Amino acid sequence: MNTMTTEQPYLKHAIPGVLGLEPYSPGMPIDELQRRLGIANAVKLASNENPLGPSPKVKAALAALINDTDVSRYPDGAGFKLKKKIAEFHGIEPERITLGNGSNDIIEFIARVFLGPGRAAMYSAHAFAVYPIVTQAQDAASVIVPALPESHPEMPYGHDLEGFAKLLRDDVTVVFLVNPNNPTGTWMRPDQIEAFLKHVPSHTLVVLDEAYQEYLDPSLRPDSRVWLDRFPNLIVTRTFSKTYGLAGLRAGYSLSHRALADLLNRVRQPFNLNSFALLAAEVALGDQDHVRRAVELNTTESSRLRRELKALSLTVLPSQANFVTVGFGRDSAPVHRALLERGVIVRPMASYQMPQFLRVSVGTEAENSRFLDALKDILK
Repeated sequence: MNTMTTEQPYLKHAIPGVLGLEPYSPGMPIDELQRRLGIANAVKLASNENPLGPSPKVKAALAALINDTDVSRYPDGAGFKLKKKIAEFHGIEPERITLGNGSNDIIEFIARVFLGPGRAAMYSAHAFAVYPIVTQAQDAASVIVPALPESHPEMPYGHDLEGFAKLLRDDVTVVFLVNPNNPTGTWMRPDQIEAFLKHVPSHTLVVLDEAYQEYLDPSLRPDSRVWLDRFPNLIVTRTFSKTYGLAGLRAGYSLSHRALADLLNRVRQPFNLNSFALLAAEVALGDQDHVRRAVELNTTESSRLRRELKALSLTVLPSQANFVTVGFGRDSAPVHRALLERGVIVRPMASYQMPQFLRVSVGTEAENSRFLDALKDILK
């Protein structure tokens, strides 16, 4: 028996899956590291944030909003303006859009509606940590598909869609695919995804998590909007946290069949996006030039990081995201600690069952140089 429930008897009524959960551990904030070690000028390359930050147009709009808005009033609970902007951007009806406090809010809605005892979610090993969390919280089972092997010539640790197809079973109600994948940066070709969608039975939902979609090379970028009309069991999730630089405001959305959107909106909490997030997302979506600048910076600096890390004889996983996952051939924890001591925050991968790896967000040229210099010093 859980000792916590014997000490506090009322806890026995908690959902068993929740009692057994380990909380999600976010990347360490800069302020916390500086307090711990008594250092200054730390850089954070742990949470895949956009080093350019939000568009200048977003900053100007927020500055005006704080002067013109009475924050004692609730925001638009339906998100009418933002939904209209998203609908125009994707060429889709507003009724097929669900707004979330970040896209992982949408993932939780999906779990609340479609998972529970006697049901299962399917996802890849080494995929986004929120999938197992929301699955276990609903007391649902997990079908974890082994990733492609480290020796795979093209996509080590990537999604194995043939493996997904083989392991599909009747109790799987939700399949989570993430493209590109966090934390590996690996991706799936559009033809592979489409073939899998054709294979999935119509009673099983497929969630295509496209949080990092804008970073994909255009030749690898699927037109998931078209798939939505062909596969009514598909839900596509997007976020404003990455290329749009709004991670601190928390805004995301999903596109789906209107029947699915209707169910998700039934469990969506009232006013789950505040007035600032609604406006920032609306303005950000209209500034695609800023998105292009962010992608161009990422392409240039990601290539440099990969090139220099390979020159250090380290394992570098292929990536189409805004981070690089690097392997050291041994436990990476000492390297992680040594980087922290030098004021560089990266993400350890032990919680993803990849203890020999670290994930490094692509920052500015100066931030990336700081990381590389620190790493070279450690590896001497």
